[in-house]
Amino acid sequence: MSRFYKILKNRNFFLLWLAQLISQVGDRLGQVALIGFVSMRFGNSPVEIAKILAFTMIPVFIVGPIAGVYVDRWDRRRTMYLSDFSRAILVVLIPLFLFYAKSLFLIYLIVFLVFCIARFFVPAKLVILSDLVEKDDLLLANSLVNITGMLAAIVGFGISGIIVEKCNPRNGLYLDSLSFLVSAILIFFITRKPGLRLGIREMGREVMEMIKKSVLLEFKEGVLYFFKHKEIRFAAVLMFILSAALGSVSVVLITFVQKIFNSVTKDLGLLSSFLGLGLFFGSLIYGRFGNRISYYKVILVSFVLSGIILVAFSLSMQKSPNFVLAAALALVLGASISPVFIAINTIIQKVSENSMMGKMFSSLEVVMHLGFLMFMFISSFLVKYFPHGLILTSAGIVFILLGAVSFVFHRKILWLDS
Repeated sequence: MSRFYKILKNRNFFLLWLAQLISQVGDRLGQVALIGFVSMRFGNSPVEIAKILAFTMIPVFIVGPIAGVYVDRWDRRRTMYLSDFSRAILVVLIPLFLFYAKSLFLIYLIVFLVFCIARFFVPAKLVILSDLVEKDDLLLANSLVNITGMLAAIVGFGISGIIVEKCNPRNGLYLDSLSFLVSAILIFFITRKPGLRLGIREMGREVMEMIKKSVLLEFKEGVLYFFKHKEIRFAAVLMFILSAALGSVSVVLITFVQKIFNSVTKDLGLLSSFLGLGLFFGSLIYGRFGNRISYYKVILVSFVLSGIILVAFSLSMQKSPNFVLAAALALVLGASISPVFIAINTIIQKVSENSMMGKMFSSLEVVMHLGFLMFMFISSFLVKYFPHGLILTSAGIVFILLGAVSFVFHRKILWLDS
């Protein structure tokens, strides 16, 4: 624990960590509020839930490919606090003016815009770590950033499930907006290294110059760099598999939990909290001891374990729904899957040049969301014809097989000559 305490004494890193803890608690409230809003309008509908989630992912494909180019050019700190401030304004518009509107077009548009802005924020957050901590501390820093999300899930999902069910989804959106505002203020006070990034005027001139000359060239450069590095390619394949599995079960799992426990958001929020608790402890343990084991072996073993737990959850809940057992399985699932995200982010940071990291993380975001979005819609339509439990069990079995096969052949795949 002394190593965690030492890195948290770094003022700039601590501000980033605290900002993310606060904003992600609010973000979980916003996510559950949107699920509650959809359930309030359309009932238990996997397709409608998938539809609003799609608007959170489409920006990855439209904005994501070029976001990394700008992140590598802009002041990362300024990019982050302006992104959070803009999102605070947009989110508060939903409960203030649009919550009871007949048409959902403007709500979908705001959700779309919020996640367009997020496409700049996410790679900037991941890249700025290399500016705030020493290279030897990157794995530990990634673990703590990951833990931020885990703590947010533990607190945010549990609170939000109760708030949304007992009160109104509007309250979750108000708190989400406030959390973005607080995060923006904290990030604003991160100390910028002299000469690290461009000033406002220089940044404006640079943006115009990029639009005229270099965005497409740098995008092309990023794509070539992505495919040139075997480690990055393999990490992207693993992330696609993981995201596809998560996408295939996400919406089905939401409606499955709503059905078996007969509640809209309360039990869903509490189970998400146990999942977050597992992610927290998994991240803590892996961050402490992860350097001793191959990143790739850890990732693939996590795949297999996660598939086994998903199958166990599906079969046990179909036979006899029990919240205590469901919570225990969610806890173990979180612990099993948490090392994957930390390891993949660390691989990208270690093998990428600093000037290319923004593009690499943006590319990884595209890969992740493509897998998630494709399989989310596939499963949301399949659930019309097949039982929820069958889809969840099948996804778990596929995950086990893919993880096992990749574990056997990963060295051959990784070191295969281009």
